[in-house]
Amino acid sequence: MRPFRPGWIPTLVVLALLPGLVALGCWQLGRADEKRALLATYAERRLDTPVATRQLQQGQDNAYRRVHLYGRLDAAHSLLLDNRMRDGQAGVELLQPFQDQASGLWLLVNRGWLPWPDRRVPVSFATPDQPLALEATVYVAPGSTFQLHPDPVGGQWPHLLTAIDARQLWQQLGRDGFDHELRLEPGPASYRLDWPVVAMGPEKHQGYAVQWFALATALVLLYLYFGWHHKKEKPHGRRHCAGPA
Repeated sequence: MRPFRPGWIPTLVVLALLPGLVALGCWQLGRADEKRALLATYAERRLDTPVATRQLQQGQDNAYRRVHLYGRLDAAHSLLLDNRMRDGQAGVELLQPFQDQASGLWLLVNRGWLPWPDRRVPVSFATPDQPLALEATVYVAPGSTFQLHPDPVGGQWPHLLTAIDARQLWQQLGRDGFDHELRLEPGPASYRLDWPVVAMGPEKHQGYAVQWFALATALVLLYLYFGWHHKKEKPHGRRHCAGPA
């Protein structure tokens, strides 16, 4: 049987890469489990009766909980969530503060998607002046949004942002507000509302996990193959042939 001699450089490479590949695969499997739990919670709570805004302040798990609202939208402090695509068309999501009259709590309501084909022209939208009775769903993002550069604070309204942080908005406005975004259900103040529950489904995470584990397996197999099929290097140099004296 051939001796196993992989060499110290391949051994160091495997020791450096293998734990990372396995960890990435396990992380993707964990994300798939989290997405399954979110989808199950969403399906369950879609059947629940909407709760009052006072119940949102009790510190419980509010993800995907349906809420009944009655109050007014604040048109002066609108937010435009940029880089939202629908059917291959660029646009934004419109979010506005909403004060519930029963509790006095401020909530950040996502009214839906609007097209924005020409950035030289401001996004067009209207805000009802009268009190509104609305139904909405609490949206808790499954993870933080990756940003190359943080959004600027302040400036002219409406603010154009790449990520939404309700807490930062309430601090900026000096208001007592709810920490998460609420997504409207179809009603008098809504625009296009076809949000995916999660941006990436659990099956995608499983597929990525399989890829990482496959790379880890291939790395180990190559390490074993070249360790058992090593070839000794032949010494280079001239061969001196002995001639007749």
